[in-house]
Amino acid sequence: MSSINKLVPVILSGGAGTRLWPLSRELYPKQLLPLVGERTMLQETVLRLEGLADLGAPLVVCNDAHRFMVAEQLREVEQTAETVILEPVGRNTAPAVAVAAMQAMADGSDPLLLVLAADHVIRDAAALCAAVTDGVDSVQRGALLTFGIVPTAPETGYGYIRRGALRETSPHSPASALNPAPDIYDVREFVEKPDLATAEKYLASGDYYWNSGMFFFKASVYLAELEKAAPEMLAACRKAWKGRAADLDFTRLDAEAFASCPSDSIDYAVMEKTDRAVVIPLDAGWSDVGSWAALWDVGEADAQGNVSSGDISEVACQDSYFYSGSRLVAVIGLENTIVVETADAVLVAAKDRVQEVKEIVSRLKIQNREESLLHKRVNRPWGAYEGLDAGDGFLVKSITVMPGARLSLQSHQHRAEHWVVVRGVAEVTLENVVQTIEANQSIYIPIGHKHRLANPGDQILEIIEVQTGALLSEDDIERFDDQYGR
Repeated sequence: MSSINKLVPVILSGGAGTRLWPLSRELYPKQLLPLVGERTMLQETVLRLEGLADLGAPLVVCNDAHRFMVAEQLREVEQTAETVILEPVGRNTAPAVAVAAMQAMADGSDPLLLVLAADHVIRDAAALCAAVTDGVDSVQRGALLTFGIVPTAPETGYGYIRRGALRETSPHSPASALNPAPDIYDVREFVEKPDLATAEKYLASGDYYWNSGMFFFKASVYLAELEKAAPEMLAACRKAWKGRAADLDFTRLDAEAFASCPSDSIDYAVMEKTDRAVVIPLDAGWSDVGSWAALWDVGEADAQGNVSSGDISEVACQDSYFYSGSRLVAVIGLENTIVVETADAVLVAAKDRVQEVKEIVSRLKIQNREESLLHKRVNRPWGAYEGLDAGDGFLVKSITVMPGARLSLQSHQHRAEHWVVVRGVAEVTLENVVQTIEANQSIYIPIGHKHRLANPGDQILEIIEVQTGALLSEDDIERFDDQYGR
């Protein structure tokens, strides 16, 4: 592959993952969580591509609210994104990939884009890399390739791809048990999620694959096909891209232009309308982890079929999923049940009804409950804070600040704060006076006083913050200087 056709991963990380509540929250979604293994799903997505040749730096498209978590998680696994494109509003996958294609072509090249969701599980990374390699020649000649997952069951929760005529046989990979059909087929049609009887027919025919939502094509070919199928969408994306602005290591799209863009998926906007669509079968242990039942399915079960994570004590349970995030969870005599515990919420559900979790999240939003948005532990670009206790006129938090990081210079109109250093050394600015506060020392921040907390050391700083006042809200912040552009 010549350098002009380098392979650029486009990682789509904009989802909210509401069906995995209470672990996945709108401001801390599933792709940023270590749901399967020690690394987060975003980290696993990037790292599984390391076997590919001529691999460029990834392009990540994400929600503005997730930007610092995305950047930090990439840094943790020594990956540097070419840029992180921030969506001011969600407009589904077709516009997200369009602006990524424009970014990829900004240096005058026309790379091959490998479009992947940040929240999928793929057990056999080598099989994915082999399928990508198998598709390179077809993509270089102008095909829009999708990966069809070889079905293992009559699944009703996925859309399907029906293959058409054999387009070509891969010159790279012979058929094998791990990759039984490296051939590439024309796409005959995309079909919606079927009922069980229809899914059984699909499985028996051998002509249908699960729709993975993963794609592979030249940047210029995708934009050309999008212009044919959805010219208004492409025009809005071009305007949003033209009005972009750099913000630290991020790229901000023009918010008004992007908001005016029609919302649609790649499948509907392009793949169902183009005559260039092809599909390559993929057998790689794939799952979109779209529900707790799916997470149970990809987990490591014990002899009774139970998948457990955290501090679980189980008696006479079967085929169930148990998760404990903050305390001991004891379960007795449960079958086909999901139990998920976090510091501020507990979910108990029948395994065959977990798709209804999104209805719970909708109710919480209507009720303006913070549990739909945030965990008790809230990540910030400088570290994190966690609520410990609250009552009439007071709020207690634990605050951790990473080495070398600092909070904004700020003031509050309705609350005072008392900081006690538990671990590390704090550098505190209070009304233009800078002082050092060490472990077991404290400082009082009166209402209305400008202040800033920083960690000048090489170890994590941990403090306990006690807020007192009439209004104890994150909205009561006036920022005067902030290195993170908030």
